[in-house]
Amino acid sequence: MFAYAAAENVTLRIDGTETQVRRPKVHRPGRCAFVSGRKKQNTMKTTTIRDSLGRTLWSGADRPGRMHDQTGMRTEGIAEQLRLHSQMKAEIDEGYRGLANEFPDQVSAPPKKPKEDAQLGEQCGWREMRRRQGMVTDGLLRVGRRR
Repeated sequence: MFAYAAAENVTLRIDGTETQVRRPKVHRPGRCAFVSGRKKQNTMKTTTIRDSLGRTLWSGADRPGRMHDQTGMRTEGIAEQLRLHSQMKAEIDEGYRGLANEFPDQVSAPPKKPKEDAQLGEQCGWREMRRRQGMVTDGLLRVGRRR
């Protein structure tokens, strides 16, 4: 998939999704590993890669909800594929910011939030960029779903 994306100049969109799961039984080893810090409930995470039209190209292995998105990406070998295919481009969400710092020419991340004492125009510009990115991401995640 990565070689195809690099050869055909396809921009990949990488995102992690969380799915709520039943709480593991009491006294089970690793019970806390499923508690997501973001959702404050038991979840499983999956890394999903889509193309610019929203078609799912790859869905990674499930992992416990406590694992950070970037850690999951590294264990699944996606960072290594970026290293091997240097002409490939990808868009990511905030959870993969470290990957954008490591591969600045290949991976684009959303802008960082301005500090509280920043000018009003800078804060409004940041909100607008986040809103546009959210519309694209939400549209990709809801392709084919009814509301």
